[in-house]
Amino acid sequence: MTKSADTHCPYCALQCAMTLKSPAATAATGLTPADQPGSSPVPAAPALEVSGRDFPTNRGGLCRKGWTSASLLQHPGRVTEPMFKGPDGVFRPISWDEALGRVTTAVKDARAKYGADSVGVFGGGGLTNEKAYQLGKFARLALGTSRIDYNGRFCMSSAAAAGMRAFGLDRGLPFPLEALDTASTILMLGSNVAETMPPFVQHLQGVRDAGGFIVVDPRRSATAAFTSDGGGIHLQPLPGTDLTLLLGISHVVIHEGLLDAEYIQARTTGFDAVVRSVNAYWPERVQSITGVPAELIRETARRLASGARRGGSYILTGRGVEQHVDGTDTATAAINLSLLLGLPGSTRSGYGTLTGQGNGQGGREHGQKADQLPGYRKITDPAARAHMAKVWNVPESLIPGPGLPAVQLLKSLGQPDGVRCLFVHASNIAVASPDANAVIRGLRSLDFLVVCDFFMSETAAEADLVLPVLQWAEEEGTLTNLEGRVLRRRQAIQPPAGARSELWIMARLAEALEAPSTYSDDPETVFEELRLASAGGAADYSGIDYAMLDSGAAAYWPYPAGSTGTPRMFLEAFAHADGKAVMTPVAPRRRRTPVANPDPAAKPMTLITGRLLEHYQSGAQTRRVAELLASRPEARVQIHPAAAAAMGITDGAGVSVANERGEVVCRAELSTAIRPETVFLPFHFPELESANRLTEAATDPISGMPEFKFNKVWVRLAAATPITSVLQTSEAS
Repeated sequence: MTKSADTHCPYCALQCAMTLKSPAATAATGLTPADQPGSSPVPAAPALEVSGRDFPTNRGGLCRKGWTSASLLQHPGRVTEPMFKGPDGVFRPISWDEALGRVTTAVKDARAKYGADSVGVFGGGGLTNEKAYQLGKFARLALGTSRIDYNGRFCMSSAAAAGMRAFGLDRGLPFPLEALDTASTILMLGSNVAETMPPFVQHLQGVRDAGGFIVVDPRRSATAAFTSDGGGIHLQPLPGTDLTLLLGISHVVIHEGLLDAEYIQARTTGFDAVVRSVNAYWPERVQSITGVPAELIRETARRLASGARRGGSYILTGRGVEQHVDGTDTATAAINLSLLLGLPGSTRSGYGTLTGQGNGQGGREHGQKADQLPGYRKITDPAARAHMAKVWNVPESLIPGPGLPAVQLLKSLGQPDGVRCLFVHASNIAVASPDANAVIRGLRSLDFLVVCDFFMSETAAEADLVLPVLQWAEEEGTLTNLEGRVLRRRQAIQPPAGARSELWIMARLAEALEAPSTYSDDPETVFEELRLASAGGAADYSGIDYAMLDSGAAAYWPYPAGSTGTPRMFLEAFAHADGKAVMTPVAPRRRRTPVANPDPAAKPMTLITGRLLEHYQSGAQTRRVAELLASRPEARVQIHPAAAAAMGITDGAGVSVANERGEVVCRAELSTAIRPETVFLPFHFPELESANRLTEAATDPISGMPEFKFNKVWVRLAAATPITSVLQTSEAS
């Protein structure tokens, strides 16, 4: 007997549709997880059968991560009992009653000694909408803390801030992904969809065939290589100069009369100030700053304008141009360019940003962010606070004010006036955070760290207590994909007996802490409350329910009760009071000067980071999939052959990449796809291969986004010790 469940992939925001078929549950075999001492056996049901399901985003296709996703459900490293770390540093299983008691005691002790804000919560963009919503409520009411933020601050915050600034609303793609199928021209900046979400490329075939695909990336990535089809363009700027490049393209649009004057007059404000701001960025000057030829800058502007007139132009941004200290301004420059061309709110053109994490869109709408309440409401808005107080049936005064964005929250760990007791959900901050060495030191300085996870991640290994939670195929719920479309996650198999839903954990802890309001462990009940909480907000889900989603109906927010949802936004008006989009002048800003090079033998270079086809985020899951790990078992630093030759580095040689924050030691991968003054590291690996040992915790002043994509490093041939010995020593430690 088998059970079939139509659901969606647990990885990226494309949320590819899949069907899972599971044999009936069988008895446990008694296998003990190899990398989790002391945990209980995992039920040994045969592996789920995964098949792609026809759906508008993936059309039946899956990437290799999706095809292998079910293998983790029966992984021997699964944490299946609460694990408490003793004074000897060894984890041992304890009962749920003892685990919840220890958490309750730790919270009460921290609040009594240091105040409510000494308890912190770090969430994740992989949580379902229901868990993200209840986590925000749990933090603010049950824990009484303002100190909550999530890893989406490292992903979408700059794009979100720019969208709110320009449109009054942030939805990653304000149009269905299928709209790209008929585009004449697409400008994609800082995104490598061919590796990060491969089924996406189906929607690019038309524009590739038309020769209208333009990619901005310092590397000749797999996506940038598509520009070879039929005369596309690859713009390969110096890292950190994307903002200048966008100003140069805008300059051409304005001064060659390529703009949509009627649209600008009717639907925007701020045009004159933007014209003045780009006057200094003529193509030849931009070429001298970015390295992009002036004629390609002009050609890009002309193609975008021509495409808008003919069959539709789209501008899409990704993390490569957003994960900077000026990421909000860079995204704003891209939006300004799209407004000059009349793209947003058109039926054939548009601007959008590509959400990365599985529920990166929904996860930022319902209360995990430090400054937000559910429905994308501002926590400082009196009307929003009054609305939530009514939904939660509590006095408004019990709802804390804004907290700290993620980087500042992590910097406060263990500090006298900072967070002393931390909850971590759906995030591996020991690998994924900027200046990761400092974050690990902060985790170790806490009085109590509780991590909810299904594997012993690098963050979980630092915890005092690890609570085993459900994996995707073991739970019900909803997620919101990169189009703003709300989707159903459905249970296919029973979880291990010792694992619990985070909804259950929050409900039990709220009861133990005698928290105000009510908390449920039933996803549909929580979603019904989320509907009420979001009603009237920017991200209004009030017209969506489980029955609608189970029927297969498309549900794009905003979806007020009584409406039919909003597949394509801004057709009639933007979300500002006057209905117009706001164009904001922006300019490049100076970056911090790094400390002097302490090693004369090393060459100064610029580090950029990113993803590999085989891995996802910090790699906590994909590094446990045998097929994926076999294909990409280690980090490799990509270096241009000319730069490598000057340092005596050969392909496969051990390389040290270092700066004042730390050092990475890994093998070299020589490639002409990278600029000669730049090196690339994937960010999926831990220990000595952890790219975020090198990234700076400086942040965008508007969004709180860290500087992931522009860091100065010194590169040299590694010491004589064989690279395998170095890495084995690191793993052993």
